Amino acid sequence: LARNQLHGGATLYGILLGAIGAGAVAGVFLLPRARASVGADGAVVAGQVGTAAALALFGFAPDAPVAIAACVLAGASWITVLASLNVSAQSALPEWVRGRGLAIYVTVFFGTMSAGSALWGLIAERLGLAPAQYLAAAGMLVALAATRRWRLHGPALDLTPSMHWPEPVLAGAVQGDAGPVLVTLEYTVPAENRSAFLAALARLERERKRDGAYAWEVFEDTAHAGRMLETFLVDSWHEHLRQHERVTNADRIIQEHVHRLTRGPPRVTHYIAARERPHE
Repeated sequence: LARNQLHGGATLYGILLGAIGAGAVAGVFLLPRARASVGADGAVVAGQVGTAAALALFGFAPDAPVAIAACVLAGASWITVLASLNVSAQSALPEWVRGRGLAIYVTVFFGTMSAGSALWGLIAERLGLAPAQYLAAAGMLVALAATRRWRLHGPALDLTPSMHWPEPVLAGAVQGDAGPVLVTLEYTVPAENRSAFLAALARLERERKRDGAYAWEVFEDTAHAGRMLETFLVDSWHEHLRQHERVTNADRIIQEHVHRLTRGPPRVTHYIAARERPHE
């Protein structure tokens, strides 16, 4: 842009970069007000529209002042989207998995940024700088549909640990690496609640698997109407104890809804894979 379109040199290039930085700083001060008035999703939409406008101005820019103004707008829009995504990613993850979740988020974010930079460089080389900028602006506006489809903020969830699971009843000491562990929960479900119970239990399945369970299933007793058995496996006893620490207050609401559809609380039983004990 600085060299080919505006026929400038290193000085103009530095000014354009400085304008992007100035726009980003201004965006930091404007972002709290924007989030308070339109929310995180609205801030992202504003950032997308601003980025599209900046790209269109880059393609049109007949002189340095227009390009500088576009850079200020681009910087403010960039920081608006980046900050909104970062905050939403952190608030959407429970504490126990936040570090790993953010690592994946950052990898995807900057990985796609690098791949996108290479792609748009090839497009600009084939089509020319201005057509590539106009095409990128149009693509940004098309991407607004994704913003409407996948929103950053759904219902507010309390992701703090609830610690409401009781400690397992043990007949003796259990080695932490013993496993796998089979957990069963026996429910008594009135006939009129059967469909609602199974639907609620499907939501509970996602929670169990998220916290480390696998081979989740629900069984129905053929001899006793209404008796349901939820089962799942966990790799080890230590891993199951970590499940107790990972259950959030939002999960507790789901579990309480399941329990309201049954007659009384479930009967919970733990089994550990039987292994021959070494001779002393």
